[in-house]
Amino acid sequence: MSTLKLKPLYTATAKVRGGREGSVESSDGALKHDLKIPKELGGPGGAGTNPEQLFAAGYGACYESALANIARKEGVKLQDVEITSNVLIGKDESDGGFKLAVKLDVKLPGIERSVAEDLAKKAHDFCPYSKATRGNIEVELNVL
Repeated sequence: MSTLKLKPLYTATAKVRGGREGSVESSDGALKHDLKIPKELGGPGGAGTNPEQLFAAGYGACYESALANIARKEGVKLQDVEITSNVLIGKDESDGGFKLAVKLDVKLPGIERSVAEDLAKKAHDFCPYSKATRGNIEVELNVL
């Protein structure tokens, strides 16, 4: 029995087999990929994705939706928004393992810089991925 307090509106489920050299598939079959360790991490690279790419895709999509929500509430019309979510993995000197950091590049064409920065910050406060990572990993907002 689950001890989670959150009352879910939706549950995403994915099965992973074989870890970083295996495969991942969502319960509805919409997501189905082989996993490969990138060459930069000592793996073979090649066809396949990795956990960092999947996290970058999820975070970027969630953040852009949060940004659209905040802009709509504030009466700001957005066009041609582009979020580039960079997920970095590096050594964790504290335990010899690895840790993540995220840099979100936010392009809001036609929006005054101060307004764009305000929207970006408010979206970061609102985004579920940002809430989940807050205090756990470095996240940098870069309004372009």
